[in-house]
Amino acid sequence: MNIIVADYSGFCFGVERAVKIVEETSVEGKNVYTLGPIIHNPQLVKKLEEKGVGVKKLEDVKDADTVVIRSHGVPKEHIETLKSSNVKIVDATCPFVTRAQNQAAILSSDGYFLVVFGEKEHPEVKGIISYANNGFVVVENAEEAEQCIDFHDKIGVVAQTTQNRAEFDRVVDVLKLRCNELKIVNTICNATTHRQEAAKKVALISDIMYVIGGKNSGNTTRLYEICKEICPKVLHIETKDEIDKSDLIGVENVGITAGASTPKFLIDEVIEFLKEVEHAGE
Repeated sequence: MNIIVADYSGFCFGVERAVKIVEETSVEGKNVYTLGPIIHNPQLVKKLEEKGVGVKKLEDVKDADTVVIRSHGVPKEHIETLKSSNVKIVDATCPFVTRAQNQAAILSSDGYFLVVFGEKEHPEVKGIISYANNGFVVVENAEEAEQCIDFHDKIGVVAQTTQNRAEFDRVVDVLKLRCNELKIVNTICNATTHRQEAAKKVALISDIMYVIGGKNSGNTTRLYEICKEICPKVLHIETKDEIDKSDLIGVENVGITAGASTPKFLIDEVIEFLKEVEHAGE
């Protein structure tokens, strides 16, 4: 079998930075916790727990704790609550997420009705909308935008940083008909766009494709959805243990891509497993 790994697979800049920050913090002090999982990858979170880094909810934080803000960011009011208590705050928010938060605040302050393109329940989106003070709505696709957005004089739009650029453009097309003035701030990070385009190229030439990453990872799920439209068989897996050898019978080209929160060791394990597969399915 030919094993083809898409470019930009695995950790993006923001995730790598966040993991480095939490690892360094764990070495420097005790009672280190992340406010929610530092990234959406259960295997990495488990490794950090083995190093003494716990995961806490806001209401469980105690005085003298060191709290690391996750890469997705948190709502503004959570930061304010932490600042009013006796805890040490270490901010590992991805700079691209911080930019999206700042742009949401600027648009709101300038009188724009804010539209956020993203997943309503995703922690990054919850953080972004906490900076809106002039009315907002979250939409997950262009169809939702058509159904739930009324006419406004001024609309400003931002996106969850790991969203699909093509769908963002479709949402923008809808918004053009819903206002007198539209301000578009594309907050999708370049790494996301590059990763999605690279995955498409591999999906085009693969008989089967494995998308590696946490089942709770939004950007990994979008990679899966994008590849599924192109490749005849696409499987979203977290580890090599989920690979069924029978799926590889008669396969010549195996494609691999991975989400921005997928550590390199998980990708390497999948590649090594595939290399060792002989007489697939027997």
